[in-house]
Amino acid sequence: MAKGLRTRRTVRHSRALGIALTPKAEKYMERRPYGPGQHGRARRRADSDYSVRLKEKQRLRAIYNIREAQMVRYFNEARRRQGLAGENLVEMLESRLDALVLRAGFARTIAQARQLVVHQHILVDGQRVDRPSFQVKEGQMIHVAERSETMVPFQIAATGAHQEVLPDVPGYLDVEIDKLRASLVRAPKRAEIPVSIQENLVVEHYSR
Repeated sequence: MAKGLRTRRTVRHSRALGIALTPKAEKYMERRPYGPGQHGRARRRADSDYSVRLKEKQRLRAIYNIREAQMVRYFNEARRRQGLAGENLVEMLESRLDALVLRAGFARTIAQARQLVVHQHILVDGQRVDRPSFQVKEGQMIHVAERSETMVPFQIAATGAHQEVLPDVPGYLDVEIDKLRASLVRAPKRAEIPVSIQENLVVEHYSR
């Protein structure tokens, strides 16, 4: 898919969901803070309870760039764990390798982070990992493979350029951006995760 078309689709998706999925989409939404299409400026009817729950689930899926089948598996596991299912769900998603690659500033978008992992540019504790869904554990180090460090995307990342347009690095990550490495110092807790979502609505969606 051409980059321009991919960008337009991402922007349109962002406006439909009401959240910026990329830094570029955020700029577009600041200029055009209404829904996509010719009726985007029109006053909309109040959404039904089901629509509200569905949209919140779609937002969470889009933020972490995962398929519905994956989301169902995460939800079922979150419900089995102790504590609130919604908080468990977001914390599990945040512990994915691609999410932490983005959060550390090695990538600019979650899609780019996923691609970097799949193409085997990312190591965990010195071992190559090519699964974006890999669950990073407390104390593990995420870093760019030495052979990949000279690539232009990583040279840009090492300057901190991505961190300038992303949310502040959360406290559960210790990042040395110039060295392209980050450690998960503790498991992510919902209150620290920079994701604006009402996870209780997602839980309600799957529980009905």
